[in-house]
Parts: sequence; structure tokens; C-alpha cells
Amino acid sequence: MAHETEREILVIHPGALGDVLQAVPALRALRRLDGGCRLALAAQPRIGRLLAGAGEVDEALSFDGLGLEALFAGEPPPPALAARLSRVARVVSWFAASDARYPDGLRALAPSMVIAAPVPDDSFAGAVWEHLLATLGAWHAAAAPPLSPITLPDAWRVQAREALAELGARPGRPILAVHPGAGGAWKRWPAGDLARVVRDVVRDTGCHTVVHEGPGDSEAAAALHGALHRARGEAPVLRLVEPDLPLLAGVLQASAAFLGADSGVSHVAAAVGAPAVILFPAATRQRWAPWSSTALPLLAGAPEGKPDRVAEAVLARIDSSRRRA
Repeated sequence: MAHETEREILVIHPGALGDVLQAVPALRALRRLDGGCRLALAAQPRIGRLLAGAGEVDEALSFDGLGLEALFAGEPPPPALAARLSRVARVVSWFAASDARYPDGLRALAPSMVIAAPVPDDSFAGAVWEHLLATLGAWHAAAAPPLSPITLPDAWRVQAREALAELGARPGRPILAVHPGAGGAWKRWPAGDLARVVRDVVRDTGCHTVVHEGPGDSEAAAALHGALHRARGEAPVLRLVEPDLPLLAGVLQASAAFLGADSGVSHVAAAVGAPAVILFPAATRQRWAPWSSTALPLLAGAPEGKPDRVAEAVLARIDSSRRRA
């Protein structure tokens, strides 16, 4: 039992989808501690299930179910929380770095710990994922963690193929996955520009276009479908509406290319190794560029972010995917 306790680390990160996916390199570095530790992640349940199902963590816990709110009130921790923390040797909390009551209460339960903000301040010049690695300090192994794509279970990939077939995708025809939404309207790429790129790519490759629409994307998706209709007549696109994360991850990994703005879905595409072209506003590109080498972060509004240049980048990725097939 003592041996197991020494090899378990609890990571606390209640952030949004893109925020938590930026932590994957740091999670991999933590796993390599002590020759391969057991890793538990307390996060939003759907995000935890994604990373646990992909093997990036060993256990997914609900952040809201831990009972951490007692620490902010200076109250005794719930028995379940105290018992949980008694079984771990290390805690990493990318949450509540500025409230003294929280770290003091957490430290009393888990003396070996790191508490840091999930996003760096202006003194840090790198990306969020580099900041999260840096917060590990002496725990971070000298060698850089692997930056290879997340590996999805076979069952998720099969589910994705079946879902694409049900949508009308034909085998052997490349998929261009498009996500028109973003967490804020200011981060979205104009629907007309997206439609122009889709039109040019479909014309040159004959690919299927799969437009993903999440719970908060109805306005952005409607704008894209309207622009596609104006640009090409009846828009021959396949619509993937509110899939769960495993299915979305599988579809994105099966795609020959992905196109989207700065969003959590774009970070999923990058993390699973999709050949992604992501349009970032100037205010977010440096901080939020993905860690995955398969993603190309372009600056919207700059020459590199003009529709013709973006179409060239997407076409290059589809061509590369075809050569690998």
C-alpha cells in the first residue's frame, strides 16, 4: 500500500476544454515521476473521461465532487476529501493560486504539492502549455515530455467511422472538418471567409465537409451554412451536431484536415493529431498555440490568415494525408 501511495499524483484542473488539453505535456511529465506514477485528474467530468479514455490519466474525478469548497471557507475538509488526499503523495493544483485559504488548507492535507495559476501572467513569454510544465519545477524531468498526439481507443475510432457513414460520408473520400464557433464572437473567423476556403478546398479535392456544431455554436454554424449556400448554392455539407467528446475526437482524428478558430474544439483537433489549420486573433496566438506539431496556428487578419493562404494550407494538409494513406 505504501508503494502505491508513493506513486499516485492528484491533478486538479477545473478549466475549460482547451485549457485542460494544454496540460497534456505536463500530465505526461508527471506520469514519468518515480518511473511511472498513477495519475488522477479532477476536472469537468466530460474532459476527465476524454483523457482517461485516451490513457493520458489513470482516473477521472469530478472536480465539483471533491469538496474543495470547504477549504475556501476555512472549514474542516469533508471526510471523503481528507481520505482521498491521504492516499496521494503529490498534488498539483492549477486552480485558486491567489486565495491563501485554499493552499493553506490543501497543504495541511497534502504537504507535497504545487499550486499555480492555469494561465501565466505577463512575465512569462511562452504558451500556456509551456507555463504548466514550468510550474512543476523540480518535479519536471530533465527530458522534455513526448509531444505525440493523443492515442484514441479502437472503439472510439470505430464509432467515428460508423457516425461518418451514417452522415453520408463515402469511404476513401477525404474529410475536411470545420468548426465555426469559439468561446467569444471576437475569436471567430468570419463566416464568409470560412465558406470561401471550404468552397475552394472542395472544388480542388472533392472532399466531404463535416461542420461540427456544439451547444453554443448555433449562431456561428447558421452563419457558415448561410455563407456556404450563398457561395455555392445548396451547401453539400455533413452536419455533426453536439456529439460527445469521444465521438468528436474520433471524427477529428479521421479527418484529412481541420479548419477552425481559437476554440476548445480546435485544441481537440490538434491534440488528436488532426492536420489542423487554426486561425488565432493576435491577442491569443502566442499564449494559446497548441503543443501538437500537427497544428498550424495562423494569425487571422494578417497576410497568412487571408482566405487564399488558408486554403493553400488546408489543401497541403489534405494532400499530405492522401500520400500517407
